[in-house]
Amino acid sequence: MHSGDRSVKTMTKAELAEALFDRLGLNKREAKDMVDGFFDEIRQALERGESVKLSGFGNFQLRDKPQRPGRNPKTGEEIAITARRVVTFHASQKLKAAVSTTASAL
Repeated sequence: MHSGDRSVKTMTKAELAEALFDRLGLNKREAKDMVDGFFDEIRQALERGESVKLSGFGNFQLRDKPQRPGRNPKTGEEIAITARRVVTFHASQKLKAAVSTTASAL
């Protein structure tokens, strides 16, 4: 399946908060604050240059990409694509196995 497939459901932050509300018995405000706080902590760690390891889930890591040559698709003109830092996510083997098992049951 690819991202254009209409049968693929996407979970939003609001739905994640709703799931925590249902599962943990938090009130809706607490659930929303917990989800927001969780993502804020990950973002802040990455901004400090730290990797984030979530055992059994995966790792968020920073990767520096060097400057490289590129081309303007409209004009064909050569341009320099500036060096930048990107965030990558690598799923753990445990997460990959769980998703693979679930997908094969569909």
